[in-house]
Amino acid sequence: MKFKTILALVVLVLAVVIIVQNTQVVTYRALLWSVSVSQIILLPAALLLGFLIGFLVGKASGRGRN
Repeated sequence: MKFKTILALVVLVLAVVIIVQNTQVVTYRALLWSVSVSQIILLPAALLLGFLIGFLVGKASGRGRN
């Protein structure tokens, strides 16, 4: 297996463990509104948003082909 594949699997397993352990409801506040949402929904959304931003920045800078 390639190093990048193993690293991706380790990060994925850690993310799943963290998400499954955090199931309580939290209140997210931004500017004038607030939303109560379960962390089991909020964490994957934040991970996906971070991945997409990193992917787009990497693609725009030309570093996505290493």
